[in-house]
Amino acid sequence: MQRAASLQPSTAGLAGPMASLGSLLREWLPRQRWFAGKDRPVTDLRLLSMTELFPGCLHLLVHTEHAGVPAGHGGVPAPAGTTAPPPADCYQLLLGVREQLAPRLHRAFIGRPQEGPLAGLAVYDALCDPRSAQLLLERLRHPGTSGPLRFEVDPSVLIPGGLVPRLLDAEQSNSSIVYGDEFILKVFRRIQPGVNPDLEVPWALARQGCSRVPAPVAWLRTTRPEEATLGVLQPFLPDAADGWTLALRALATGDDFTAQAHQLGQATAEVHLALAEAFPTSGHREVARTATAMAERLEAAAHSVAALRPYAARLRTAFAALVSCDAGPAAQRIHGDLHLGQVLRAGREWFVIDFEGEPSRPLAERRLPESPVRDVAGMLRSFDYAARQRRPWRPEWARRCREAYCAGYASRAGWDPRKKHALLRAYETDRAVYEVLYEARHRPDWLAVPMAAIERLAVRGG
Repeated sequence: MQRAASLQPSTAGLAGPMASLGSLLREWLPRQRWFAGKDRPVTDLRLLSMTELFPGCLHLLVHTEHAGVPAGHGGVPAPAGTTAPPPADCYQLLLGVREQLAPRLHRAFIGRPQEGPLAGLAVYDALCDPRSAQLLLERLRHPGTSGPLRFEVDPSVLIPGGLVPRLLDAEQSNSSIVYGDEFILKVFRRIQPGVNPDLEVPWALARQGCSRVPAPVAWLRTTRPEEATLGVLQPFLPDAADGWTLALRALATGDDFTAQAHQLGQATAEVHLALAEAFPTSGHREVARTATAMAERLEAAAHSVAALRPYAARLRTAFAALVSCDAGPAAQRIHGDLHLGQVLRAGREWFVIDFEGEPSRPLAERRLPESPVRDVAGMLRSFDYAARQRRPWRPEWARRCREAYCAGYASRAGWDPRKKHALLRAYETDRAVYEVLYEARHRPDWLAVPMAAIERLAVRGG
């Protein structure tokens, strides 16, 4: 343990630790679920910053460069609505360093460097270590700095000490730790410069008095190499279940879900109204640019997925109709990746979480105003996905939930998504195209689910 205490380098000396860690991280990073460059070899690895949080725990920001996607790898470009993963990324790592590794930490083991200042020591993912997780919470409880790191807290909230940490294993793009069923810390893995929407948006909504979104109570950011958000601590809802789980449970038991869908529509509208108050809106929507971008994503998808080609011409009409249809609500800040897995139900109330948006899109792009119809379309597609999780498929269940959700939304928002047919069809089509690409690349057995929506949208227009 004490050997790690002398490893903090100066900015000019960051190459030293990489002599120890470089080869290990090149193998370990592509195997992590949150690593965007999966299946692409790490061709370059550079240490951007390194801070010793406490003895035996190092905080790293590492720059990675990747080889291109191998030819023939699914033949699928980035999903519609997203940007292809760049050839370079920045990742946040918390690494534990010990002489001997406890058996309970074997699954977190990265390796033993053969050279450099860490030679012979056991290096592991410190977020899997309860002791490191507890010490990380202590840093968040007490505002301060450590090198380029800034620990900040809402002074109106008391965060008790001694909460037992528990690392969640369901995260895909980040890592989350629950503390004593009272708080949850989301540690962002892929770091982009600027404030992360998952801090910015809930904080702004809390100032608006919106109770549908858990407010941040503490957060971690860095000033080097650029200003960026690294983690956010929020209240945890221990008795909550996510909407996806609840929907599948209702389908399995044959229970009706329309009342919950109606209330979810109301909650979505309330969040949208609060967002419109908290952030500037844009009365001028660049409709032609939006339609062109949607059509380009369709072209790329049809080129890559043969099953989509017979429907492409009819799907284009949905995007062309955007230019002449009712403009609909003003562009504003939205959730950006709304579906049943991004909402929680505790008691009789719905809560909206995970405002990070689509992680593969540039952060600046995720913060731009968009039509709230995009969020509505995302949720409508999620009902359809739930209804097709087991045979026989339940399209009528999805239709009733979609109707109830839109009715609930209209009762709060003051406008009805169902009466913006051309607008809703365009955004739902764009979402379905995204799903076709995603399933073709990652889950071919699921391709029939979005293709059923493609057929509906192309043949019946909605």
